[in-house]
Formats: sequence, C-alpha cells, structure tokens
Amino acid sequence: MAPFDSVTARLILLLAETGSIGRAAEREGIASSAVSRRVSDLEARLGVVLFDRSAHGVRLTRAGEAYAEGCRGVLRAIADLDAVMADFSSGQKGSLRLACTSSALTGRLPELLARFAQKHPGISLSIGEMGAAKALLALDEGQADIAIVSDNYDFSRFDIRPFEDERIWVLAPPEHPLAPQIDPRKALPFADVLPHPIVGVHHAGSLDRLLVEAASKTGKKLEEALRVESFPALVRMVEAGFGLGFVRSTSLHLLAGTDLVCAPLAEPWAMRKLLVARRKSSPMSAAMRGFIALCEETYSPSS
Repeated sequence: MAPFDSVTARLILLLAETGSIGRAAEREGIASSAVSRRVSDLEARLGVVLFDRSAHGVRLTRAGEAYAEGCRGVLRAIADLDAVMADFSSGQKGSLRLACTSSALTGRLPELLARFAQKHPGISLSIGEMGAAKALLALDEGQADIAIVSDNYDFSRFDIRPFEDERIWVLAPPEHPLAPQIDPRKALPFADVLPHPIVGVHHAGSLDRLLVEAASKTGKKLEEALRVESFPALVRMVEAGFGLGFVRSTSLHLLAGTDLVCAPLAEPWAMRKLLVARRKSSPMSAAMRGFIALCEETYSPSS
C-alpha cells in the first residue's frame, strides 16, 4: 500500500465538510478534475467507495466516514508533533494559530494579541475569523491551536478557560415603537422584543442559536425581516428601519456615530462568556502556554 498522503487526506476532509467537489477544489485552488482523480485513485487503491456521488454533491459512505476519522487522527498527530518539536527550541521562535469568532475580534482580543506579540516577537500569529462551530472543528482537525468562541457549544473534548464576559443587547432606531422602553441603564425583558420583526445575523451562528432557542422556550418564533452576515451590516439595516437587532456587548462600539438606542436583555441566559478552548489531548507549546497565561492574567469577570 502506498504511503499516507496528507494532501489527499485534507481533500477528503474538505469534501466531507463541503459536500461538493467544485467547492473543495475552489478552496484548495486546484482543478475539480484533479480532486476527482485523487479521490478515484485512492478508492481504487483501497478497494472501497469513499463517497456516494449524486447531482447534488458527494457524501461519505460508511467506509468513507471511517477513513475520514482516520485522516483526522493522523493530521492531528502531525500537528501535535510539530508543537512538540517547537518546544525543543529556545522558545523565542514558533507559531500560534488562533480560530476566533467575530465577537472575540471586536472585543479585547486585538489588544491582547498586541501585548502577546510585543512580549514574544519571534512567535508568528495566524488568526482565522470564523463561526464557533468551524473554530472547534479546526481544533479537532489540528488546524488551530486555540479557539476563542462563545460558551453555548459542547466542550467535552476541550480544555476551556474564561476569556471575556459579554451580554446580549437589543438595538432599535429612535422612531421604533419599542424605542421609548429602551434605556441602556435598564434591562429589557426578551418578551417585549418578541412581537417585533428583527434583523437576523449569521444563520446557525452562536448568537442566532441562542436567540432561536430562547424564543422557542417561550413557544414563539422570531420574525426575521431580513438576514445579514456581519454586525456592521446589521447596525446599518437597523438604522434603516428594517427591524430590531441583537449584538453582544463586545460589538457595541459599532453604534458610534448612529442615533440607535440600545439596552441589555434582562434574562440570565443573555449573560454569556467567550471561552479559550484547546484540545485536551494536544501538547501545550510554549506559545500556547504564554497566550493562555496572558488571557488568565487579564481576565476580569463581570460583577
């Protein structure tokens, strides 16, 4: 049997994630035919079918699921070996790969990274902005050393530490019917918001999941006027009068220069935490230890 091919292994995982040869090829910057050929050659060599193919895309077979899980394990081991080797150096050189949500990058993380970079000038930083689910998947597959994500996910496979406290706030234009009740000094009950259309953001993202679950527990659904993919866009659409909006406290700076009114939600579930997560089984490089220590040293819990 031919030796393990890490390039093909990454393609297998990318196909499993995207369900599309075309999207996988685009992400890797190679031709679709090259992706198909690699998969077909691998299937022929293994003597199994890894993907069910249809007009709608590709999906792992049971054999494919087993092979993909094996690929994840090998790629994790390779990533872990790199981390172990980095610790043999003086600690003055190395790398730190972060997978972060937009909430983390609009909070205190940039300033914290600046402090870390000043203290460790030989450590190269790689920062990927993505949703929390993808950030945790990046940890699982050894594509990131640390993830900074919201707290409403399954963290049983990860070691977690608090990073930043945040509350969910509601936004409205001053002419909105609910505006007279919105005061930043007073918490607003979620039930008062539910009858009004909203501007949604990041479908299936952590904030979206949190709000949908909270509405479901009341037996109601959020009425979306429209949906956007970024918080600056959400603020602009709320300004334009499309509906109410929700942001985390780490994004309130986006309201600067607007006449929007805002208030924190009153419910306990609206007070959340951003967490620093790492795989329990991954070795701790000097860079990871330094960054986590800095996070713990500067974390200040809300009263």
